Amino acid sequence: MSSLTPSEWSAVWLSLKVALSVALVSAVPAVLLGWFFARKEFRGKLLLESLVHAPLVIPPVVTGYLLLVTFGRNGFIGKRLLEWADIRLVFTWQGAVLASAIVAFPLAVRSVRLAISMVDQRLEEAARTLGYPPLRVFLKITLPLAWPGILGGILLAFSRSLGEFGATITFAGNVAGSTQTLPLAIYSALQVPGEETAAMRMVIVSLVLCFASLLISELLTRRTKRKLDRKI
Repeated sequence: MSSLTPSEWSAVWLSLKVALSVALVSAVPAVLLGWFFARKEFRGKLLLESLVHAPLVIPPVVTGYLLLVTFGRNGFIGKRLLEWADIRLVFTWQGAVLASAIVAFPLAVRSVRLAISMVDQRLEEAARTLGYPPLRVFLKITLPLAWPGILGGILLAFSRSLGEFGATITFAGNVAGSTQTLPLAIYSALQVPGEETAAMRMVIVSLVLCFASLLISELLTRRTKRKLDRKI
């Protein structure tokens, strides 16, 4: 099987660029929201959790359409971004980041929540009795203990964004060299007779990238569990 062509490499690098951007953009909000769900009880929590996790069950094309309605040129937010700051998200690689982040964010939140919920609250309470303020308790106790699981959740979002298709093609489009990520490039190749070999090359690259990131995510999650088990 021959090596990747320049256009195929472009799709690979764009996918990595989008996935890395998703991981960076999602990291802080996912940690904060995951901690909030793991440590706080309040009225309406179930509803808020359902809203956050909704992209996991909503068809990605529907998510893309809602983004198009909201952030498109005539959308409620998109129109104002264009008028006030000359920012256009639709049919741009930044739009691909937004679409992928919406779909991948719930996975990061769930993983962060699980990692933080495994941290023994008695350790946090002991720190508070020593006069630690809440932020210092989080930074000195919770975050170091849950860090491998948190990083695993961020990598899970990275992995999910590598395979995002429906929301991306609906909102960002499928423009070669601009918004055509690896899944979109595979889809395009499959539409052209005789391009099965090109599609197979990109499928193999996609499988390698996704499997590697998932493996690292799982290893980090298991490391968190072993680390916390030793603390108990």
